[in-house]
Amino acid sequence: MNNPNGPYPGRQLFLGLTPDGNPSLAYLVTGRSPQSRERVGVTIGSGIRMGPLGNQPYDPLRHYTAVKYDNTNGLVVVSNGIQTEAIFETYRLLYNVESAPAGSYVKMLMDGANAEPDSLHTPRISGVITKNTADSEPVFIISIKTNNAPAMGCQVKPKPGTMIGISTYKGELENPEAFDQDFDLPVLEIEGKTPDEIAKYIYDISEASYRGDDIRVCAIGGVRQKENNTWNMTTVNRHENQW
Repeated sequence: MNNPNGPYPGRQLFLGLTPDGNPSLAYLVTGRSPQSRERVGVTIGSGIRMGPLGNQPYDPLRHYTAVKYDNTNGLVVVSNGIQTEAIFETYRLLYNVESAPAGSYVKMLMDGANAEPDSLHTPRISGVITKNTADSEPVFIISIKTNNAPAMGCQVKPKPGTMIGISTYKGELENPEAFDQDFDLPVLEIEGKTPDEIAKYIYDISEASYRGDDIRVCAIGGVRQKENNTWNMTTVNRHENQW
């Protein structure tokens, strides 16, 4: 199988349920330029950061907290930029004050962040897996903010063995265009039940070359067991052990 968003999804996330019903996520980073590919996903505390290789300078558009989670309540946020922290703190507050985790909150935050200030006006994407305080069932929220358009933030309901996603781009390698938020969101059928299996699957189906070089940078897989709030995460990096 190939990536459902075509050869160049840019940054891409999926939220879903493993075949045995555990909440899960996947995050993919791809890049066309050498600078975009010189990154690595590193576990730091209760999260995963996309950071530079070696002593390269920090760039807020390329280096950010991609995943942040809370093992006391099962909350996780995944995104392609600086918005991760704000979304995480908002939905942690909603859980703690026992307010419903509506998609309108992430929509407001994404509108405030706007599209990235680069030449392609790269959209910001984000995903939230949380739950209501009195309900153990997971709540899945996906959002995107494209240039000159209101952000979309909506709840999705994946079935066991499926993941629902969104990406920054439609998939064209030569002329990347923003993902059309009016399109149906891509759905993956997955057999993997572990973070390793999910990360490797996303990485494997996304193989593509641009000007003779593999565009894949990093894939992240995460699974939370139904019976507790603990997230387990795995990264697959193009530049393994080079940070």
